[in-house]
Amino acid sequence: MEGQSDKHRDILNMDNYRVEKLPIIEKSGFEKMMMKVGIPLSILSFIVIYLLVDLPFLNNIDLTGLDKEALKRLDELGTEAFIRTNYAMLAIFIAAIVLWITEAVPNYLTSLILILAMVLTNITTDKVAYAQLGHPVMWLNILSFILASMLVKTQVARRFALWFVIRFGKNSAWVIFSFIIINVVLSAFISATTAKATILLPIFMVIAAIYGARGGNERNNFGRNLVLQNLFQINIGASAFITGSGANLLAGSLIAGAMGWELFSYQDWFVAAFPLAMILILIAWFVGSKLIFPLKKEERVPQIVGGMEFLRTELGKMGKMQFVEYKAIAIFVIVLGLWATDKQHGIDQTAVAFMGAVVALLPGIGIVKWNDVDIPWHLMLFSAGAYTLGAGLDATGLPKTIVDASFSGLGVSEQTPFWVLYLFMTAMMIFSALLFQSKTMRALIFIPISIGIAQKFGYPVLSLSFPVALLIEHVYVMPYNSKPAALLYTTNQYSYIDTIKYGMTMMVISWLFIILWGQTILKFLGYVPNGVFY
Repeated sequence: MEGQSDKHRDILNMDNYRVEKLPIIEKSGFEKMMMKVGIPLSILSFIVIYLLVDLPFLNNIDLTGLDKEALKRLDELGTEAFIRTNYAMLAIFIAAIVLWITEAVPNYLTSLILILAMVLTNITTDKVAYAQLGHPVMWLNILSFILASMLVKTQVARRFALWFVIRFGKNSAWVIFSFIIINVVLSAFISATTAKATILLPIFMVIAAIYGARGGNERNNFGRNLVLQNLFQINIGASAFITGSGANLLAGSLIAGAMGWELFSYQDWFVAAFPLAMILILIAWFVGSKLIFPLKKEERVPQIVGGMEFLRTELGKMGKMQFVEYKAIAIFVIVLGLWATDKQHGIDQTAVAFMGAVVALLPGIGIVKWNDVDIPWHLMLFSAGAYTLGAGLDATGLPKTIVDASFSGLGVSEQTPFWVLYLFMTAMMIFSALLFQSKTMRALIFIPISIGIAQKFGYPVLSLSFPVALLIEHVYVMPYNSKPAALLYTTNQYSYIDTIKYGMTMMVISWLFIILWGQTILKFLGYVPNGVFY
């Protein structure tokens, strides 16, 4: 029994599930091949588009239909030079997409290259290109990481997750269900889905072991449900808040720019997105636990006697709540309260985040020092490149030009029903997640296109762009779809077939729900004026 106890102790040791101890997934032969061809393919695509081909749709731009940013650039450059910037913008856009997809160079390096290229090809001024690192949404990203670091350093997030599972995880169904609450709460506080996955992974791996799911040959439906549902909740929980991820913030910024706003309201996003996220998470719980991976009788009870005691031990090691933890909670609750009421008091999300970060860093009063703050600067540079690319698209009006040419070439008339455009754009956005590895890249591609289509057909910008934005976080089918997906796949609790079966089911359900949402809630809120089918 002593040996058995030692074995259990090893299985339930949270240190064994730290990210650095998980196996690293080797890139497949196809992925290695993509990395090799990425750089030459990117260079070739740039040269062909910018220097060699003649594209009639770029030579015959409808100058009267350009927005104010593009008209301003046209006035500065003249018609001929403006048309050349459209060639340059398309060439840089395609080349950057190739590098981002193939991962031939790090994504932050791709961003630095494209910023330089946009300045050298005169797409936008150096002042505009370099200033994107100081964009209000970039500051919001940075400040959110400071606030998240405050929770990680004080271990508030870990304490909350352990306490909640111990308090409410009386049986397998409630254990799985409890992570819904945990993920949604953490999504409101932490703006990085990878950070949430890193915090929660050791906890749910220990729980999986308690219920007999130890990975590999010892997989069971409890483990499949626990890990795959956590993956879904980590991502979809983020979709409920505009601060839930950098991709949400980028989408909000692009939409706000098209609408002439400074920022997209936190409150407006929350009111439309939070109920949808909760409904989808509950459906995912039912689909996983009851339909695709139903729990067997023996999987509904702990298979290691006293297993939950190990979680209590882990919580006990943390000791009593410290004053610094109460301060961290107070700061974040106040920040969230101000974010949620931004339309009432008029202070934007970035200014609120500034307040919280300043208090958190104040000597003697605050909670963290600068060296405690974990800001992924490579992601910040990647985001700066994405915002610069967005500024270039605005300055050239390229999305509208491409939309005009595409629809004319397909023979699509101005009388195309709104529901056709809505179904097409939402399907493109959600199912593109099967191919693309970056949520930010998908936002950068599909949000401007949806804005351009809405403008071309005379529909409100929000009627297409906002429903498309609500689908950014659907990146949970394949292990390469997102960093949390890649991280959780290394747990070995499920197979490729398992994640495809569960993920594709939820992706189809989610698409059907965004259609229903457009016909009901988004119509009621005024985003889709007369519903989808008008």
